[in-house]
Amino acid sequence: MKTEPTYSKATAAVWAGEDSPLFKGAATTPIVNSVAFAYTDLNEWHSVATGKAEGYIYSRNTNPTVAALEEKIRVLEGAEAAIAFATGMAAISNTLFSFLKPGKRVVSVKDTYGGTSKMFLDFLPAYHIQVSLCETGNHEEMEEEIARGCDLVYLETPTNPTLKIIDIRRMALAAKQAGAIVVVDNTFATPINQNPIDLGADLVIHSATKYLCGHSDAMGGLLAGRKDLVKQVFEFREINGASLQADPAYMIARGMKTLDLRIGRQNTSAMLIAKYLKAHPKVKDVFYPGLETHPGHEIAKAQMRGFGGMLSFSLDGGYDLVEKFLPSLQLVHLAASLGSVSTLAGPPRTTSHVELTEEQRAMLGIPESLIRYSVGIEHPDDLLNDLEQALQKI
Repeated sequence: MKTEPTYSKATAAVWAGEDSPLFKGAATTPIVNSVAFAYTDLNEWHSVATGKAEGYIYSRNTNPTVAALEEKIRVLEGAEAAIAFATGMAAISNTLFSFLKPGKRVVSVKDTYGGTSKMFLDFLPAYHIQVSLCETGNHEEMEEEIARGCDLVYLETPTNPTLKIIDIRRMALAAKQAGAIVVVDNTFATPINQNPIDLGADLVIHSATKYLCGHSDAMGGLLAGRKDLVKQVFEFREINGASLQADPAYMIARGMKTLDLRIGRQNTSAMLIAKYLKAHPKVKDVFYPGLETHPGHEIAKAQMRGFGGMLSFSLDGGYDLVEKFLPSLQLVHLAASLGSVSTLAGPPRTTSHVELTEEQRAMLGIPESLIRYSVGIEHPDDLLNDLEQALQKI
C-alpha cells in the first residue's frame, strides 16, 4: 500500500513511512539501535556519506526507525521533507538558530509556549538577534512589525496556554511580502486538525512528546516543510547533535497510528467540557476556540478541521481556589505535559511557563489563576462528573 496524498489522515497515520518492511518481512518498523551502518563497497559508502545516494551512515545523522517517523509526519503535514529531534524544544531551538544570526530579526507573538518565550526573551537577544513580540491576535500590529523588515515569523496557534488564534494565511502573506520564513508550532492542533503548510507556512514544528506520541512515555520533536529549509536545519542539527534515538522514534510512530482516533474523541470531549465550564457559576473565563464566544472562533473555524483537546479556564477567585480545586480532581494527572490518553491539568506556573518569572508571565498576559486542562480519551461523562464534584468543593 502506498501513502499517496489521496489517502485520509487516518490511513496515512498508520501507513506513512511503513509501507515497505525493513527486516525480513516485518509488518512493523523495527527498532534499529545500530550506531553505525557498514558498507562493503567504498564507492557506495562515499556516495551515501556525501548525500549522493540514499542510505544510512551514522545514527546521529539518519536512522531507519527515525526515518519512518519522519516520513509519517511529512505525509501528514503535506511537506516536502521532515527531520526529527530529541525533544520539542530541540526542534524549536535548532530551527531558530539555523536561520537567525546576530543582526537578524524575528517577529512573533507574546503567547507562546514558555520554553519558546524564554528563547525570545533571553536567549536570542543574548546573541544580538532582534525580537519583536506582538499582542497575540492583533494582526495589524504583526503586519506592521513584519513590514518593518524581518527574517523569520514564528507563530503558534492555538497558543499555549491561553488558546488564542492567529490567522496563519494572513500572517504568511505578510511574511512573504517581507521575504521572511514562516514557522508554525502546530503541537496543539496536530496535523489532524490543522495543516499550516496549506495556509502558506514554510515550516511546521511539533513537540512529538505530546499528541503525536499520545501516551506520555516518549520525548521527541519534529520539523516538516520546504526541502531546502529542512536541509539547512538538518545540517545544523547534524553537528549540534540534538538527534532523536530509535527507541523513542518507534514509540512516537506507534502512538501516531491512533492519532486520528484519539483526536476525534478529544475534540468532542473538549467541546462538551468547554460548554459546561462556560455555563458554570464558579468559572470566570473559559478559553477554547470551539466556543462561538471565543475571539478567534471564526478564524479557527476557517483554518482548523477540529478545535483540539486543549482548553484553559479560570475560577471566579484567586490562586487559593486553584490550590483547592486541582487536588480534588480524581480523573486528572497534575503534571506538566499535555496531549496524552489520560487527562492532564495544572497552572502555567508549574506547567507551560514554569521557566518564566511571575512578572514575565504577567507581561505575557498569563494570570496565575489560569488552569490548563488537556482532555484525555476518558468518557466525557466521567470527566464532566469529575469536574462537577471538584467545583462543588470550592
